[in-house]
Amino acid sequence: MEAVAKLNNVPTSPRKMRMVADLIRGEKVNKALNILKFEPKQGAARLEKLLMSAISNWQQKNEDVDLEDADLFIKEIRVDSGKVLKRLRPAPQGRAHRIRKRSNHVTMILDSMAPVAVETEENKEDK
Repeated sequence: MEAVAKLNNVPTSPRKMRMVADLIRGEKVNKALNILKFEPKQGAARLEKLLMSAISNWQQKNEDVDLEDADLFIKEIRVDSGKVLKRLRPAPQGRAHRIRKRSNHVTMILDSMAPVAVETEENKEDK
């Protein structure tokens, strides 16, 4: 069972956030939390908070399953560009250069590695 968490309009460049997201993509949740806790980059703290939110979302969906038994991992993490604020910076000879302050949107999907009981045709015939 999947759980989704989204973080919109993070005032960090998407390129910088992707560098941190690449570190935890496909990792188990406990390992990803340890990586983010000791990562010095600015985006790591925001992704750690987002990961905790995704874990809480998963627990809300699956109240009957224990968190340790679920063996959660990060199925997908996507960093897309968000709004771009355009500012002007004074330049030589009375000109102005445009500065683009970028933001991003992060989408994280968790899933459990535990086998899910799916009814197949063989199981239906046995009943």
